[in-house]
Amino acid sequence: VHPAPAMKVDGVPRQTMWAEGRVIKSVDQRSLPHEFVVEDITTVHEMAVAIKDMHLRGAVVIGTAAAYGMALAACEAQAAAGEDVAKFMDLLQASGEKLKATRPTAVNLEHAVRDVLAGVTSGTVAERVEQSWELAKVQKGHDLDWCRRIGEHGLKIIRQMSDKKGGDKTFNILTHCNAGWLACIDFGTATAPMYAAHDAGIKLHVYVDETRPRNQGASLTAWELGQHGVPHTVIADNTGGHLMQHGMVDMVITGADRVTRGGDVCNKIGTYLKALAAKDNNVPFYVALPSSTLDLRLVDGFKIPIEQRSAREVSHVQGLHEETGKIMEVLLTPKSSPAANYAFDVTPRHLVTGLITECGVHEANEAAIVAVFGNGSEEPSAKKAKVE
Repeated sequence: VHPAPAMKVDGVPRQTMWAEGRVIKSVDQRSLPHEFVVEDITTVHEMAVAIKDMHLRGAVVIGTAAAYGMALAACEAQAAAGEDVAKFMDLLQASGEKLKATRPTAVNLEHAVRDVLAGVTSGTVAERVEQSWELAKVQKGHDLDWCRRIGEHGLKIIRQMSDKKGGDKTFNILTHCNAGWLACIDFGTATAPMYAAHDAGIKLHVYVDETRPRNQGASLTAWELGQHGVPHTVIADNTGGHLMQHGMVDMVITGADRVTRGGDVCNKIGTYLKALAAKDNNVPFYVALPSSTLDLRLVDGFKIPIEQRSAREVSHVQGLHEETGKIMEVLLTPKSSPAANYAFDVTPRHLVTGLITECGVHEANEAAIVAVFGNGSEEPSAKKAKVE
């Protein structure tokens, strides 16, 4: 049984995604922060569109979405294959490939598809359909538990640093993009320690990068923190370095879309620049992630495929027109100007102070990661890691 949601919307406990029978309910993040919309997803095609077009986004929730997508695909495969197990598995495999093609950078998606396929290798078609739904439920349960534990481990770091600064002084954290509960199921990754620290009574303030071009920080992280009552300030993406130079940031915490066995971190575009500024100003730079975000097969982060999205996300911006109350999109650039939209960058391991996972806090290097999570030879090793 999954625990009650910890995060709230207008005082009501909420999670990003849940199942009601064979219907997946998912918060449509495109409407936030101005409207709270829950979308019904009933087919694997609808799930693929939701992932690709970023109705939902964030490495962790993409993994859960992929698992639920495979469960929906299993129902469709059963309808097409009847009791033909071989045909059923072929159709399920094809659906898995379709889901994996939606977002190539976040490794959680690939892990979730692989885990479902590996878990439905015995029994009748009907039994395999039920197994797929149970595996999706397990995936969601892991994500919930792991994010909660990330918060516990991160809280220890924040408390120690806050006490050293002076507990009566505000402890300032800078974060990039949205690695909150919207990007997960509950708690978040980067935000989990922030929520835990706030709830523990630590005097906390968060600088929130707007995070162009989709503005996930300004629209999602700021909304989340506000709903939970966490003091925060939205800043332009290029402000972080200035704040660090003037001693206004005590710590940086980001999430990740993929972390290699060697400790390189792939995350939202602009993360690398925050890490450089942090290093130059002696500001600790931590990355929070569940072990499902580790790619234990890969050592070199510069071999991670970097998704390039539509130029329109750069040339246009969406917001609320206050006079009409309508959400609108407007053109920012000259119509004739081309735009490039690299969705992620790679932060080399030497810029990372530590990795906060459900298993504790680790150095960002191969020896430390392999000691806890293995070397990827027994995939999926992430779920076998010892949780302290």
